[in-house]
Amino acid sequence: MIYPGDCLSILPTLEAESIQCCVTSPPYDDLRAYNPLPWGDFRRVARELYRVLCPGGVLCWNVGDSVVGGSETLTSAKQAIFFHECCGFRVHDTMIYEKTNFGQPERVRYHQVFEYVFILSKGAPRCFNPIKDKRNICVGTGTVGRNTMRESDGSMGTRKRNIISEYGMRGNVWRGLTAGRENMGNGVIHPAMMPTWLARDLVFSWSNPGDTVLDPFCGSGTTGMVAYQLGREFVGIELNPEYCEMAEARIAPAKAQGLLTETI
Repeated sequence: MIYPGDCLSILPTLEAESIQCCVTSPPYDDLRAYNPLPWGDFRRVARELYRVLCPGGVLCWNVGDSVVGGSETLTSAKQAIFFHECCGFRVHDTMIYEKTNFGQPERVRYHQVFEYVFILSKGAPRCFNPIKDKRNICVGTGTVGRNTMRESDGSMGTRKRNIISEYGMRGNVWRGLTAGRENMGNGVIHPAMMPTWLARDLVFSWSNPGDTVLDPFCGSGTTGMVAYQLGREFVGIELNPEYCEMAEARIAPAKAQGLLTETI
């Protein structure tokens, strides 16, 4: 379901503690051709997101910083601090979305190739589905010699050797294509699309099938599309009527087809 309109008006109408996961990339600073989220509005949105998330619910907040007058704005850090100190969120993890390419070359600093994804939880996260796609270098090996341990009576016992599997859990720096590279040759239909792989992996990691996922800045509908593909429900909010239509068109086939995969 997508609500057309301002999230500041629509979020207060959602039932408290009705959302299990929120995955969003709000308009930040002035990096794209639409208005950034003013600080006063951000504070209202942040408090509403805390209200609508259920206990253990997780907010995945994807943001970056622009450079103004030669200095980074630190908007992302200010937002994370507000979420924690003024709303009650835990800063469960600070993840990095590392891009395989950069948009604008730099001359006085290194090229900007990453954004933050703050994983903010309302209490301890209610679920975590780790993605295990990092190939282990020492696959098939285990501890050297006997794997011993001290028993409660003081004697020495042995434990089964832990054999390293082929794949292990990835780290919190995720590297991948931008949405532009994902859709190369198909045209860019939105000025700031979240990569499909990033939205999918965040939804998978921090929600379960049957959960309701929210995106209050729905844009082109990427979060909603992957939510339905993963067997979740979806609530989106989008101010721009043109983007609402775009999101509905992208989400409809995924919603009709239903669950594509339970694992990644």
